[in-house]
Amino acid sequence: MSIIVNLDVMMAKRKMSLNELSEKVDITLSNLSILKTGKAKAIRFSTLEALCKALDCQPGDLLEFRE
Repeated sequence: MSIIVNLDVMMAKRKMSLNELSEKVDITLSNLSILKTGKAKAIRFSTLEALCKALDCQPGDLLEFRE
C-alpha cells in the first residue's frame, strides 16, 4: 500500500490513548484500530477532519505517500 497512516505517531506525540481518541472522535475502537494498523482501504473526509481536530494536526501529518 502506498498510503501510510501515521495515526500511531500522532497519538504518541499527543500522548493520547486509543480509548481517548475514540471518545473524542466518536469512532469505534475497532475502526480506529483498522486505521492505526494500516488495514483501512478508505477514509471519509469527515473522519479525517475529526481526527485532525482531536489530534490538533493537519491531514498530511496523518497520511503519507510512499512509492
